[in-house]
Amino acid sequence: MGKRKIFKIFFLLILSSPVLVAQTEKNIDHQSLLWTRYCNQLTISNKWSVHSEFDNRVFINPIEQNLFVARVQGRYKAKEQIELGAGFAYFSVATQNPEVDLGFNVPEYRGQQEVSVKQSLGKIMLTHRYQIEERFVHNFDKEGLVDGTTFFLRFRYRIQGDHDLWKSEKQYLKAIVSDEIMFNAGDKIIKNTFDQNRFYVGLQLGINPSLATEIGFLNSFQERASGVDYFNRNIIRFSIYHKLKI
Repeated sequence: MGKRKIFKIFFLLILSSPVLVAQTEKNIDHQSLLWTRYCNQLTISNKWSVHSEFDNRVFINPIEQNLFVARVQGRYKAKEQIELGAGFAYFSVATQNPEVDLGFNVPEYRGQQEVSVKQSLGKIMLTHRYQIEERFVHNFDKEGLVDGTTFFLRFRYRIQGDHDLWKSEKQYLKAIVSDEIMFNAGDKIIKNTFDQNRFYVGLQLGINPSLATEIGFLNSFQERASGVDYFNRNIIRFSIYHKLKI
């Protein structure tokens, strides 16, 4: 894939969300959130590793719990530039609107499979991630949880560029820019085949070979099931990355 083609894809993804929404723009709810997460990478061998993540998301104004996420994924390095992954995620959703307190949390269970492909582009390392999610959302009404789950698929593609701003033997500082687009599929998806677009910029500081921190800004533009309601979320994300070896 040529450099020009890569940049065209990258900028088309960044612009895709506004273009899609402009034709049917209706009700947009602007929200601000803080995401804090801990990511652990347990290396088992040169080929195999286990990745786990704990992510807490909170609305800022007003302060209200959004959701909590726990993920675990086994990863296999097929080649130096290609990694395969499969795992499971559990979501506990308190509310999607800080003005509305449901009084209960809605569980969601996800299977996840992905392929990540790395590509060097001069001083920039590009990573293409292709992911499929099988989502089982527990049914609920105004009173609380009810029997059964609703199933649908989600397809995700993310392109990410990493550039080292400074690097020593054991420490580094890198800039990260990414854009991810998501689409829904399934019998229950009627008006929101397009799910959301996420654009992210951040800085990652490597403290030592085993520990790194990251701070960044993420904008998520998401279409709701009605097809006329949207979330435009401005998010500050703080991450801790921790590497361990067996």
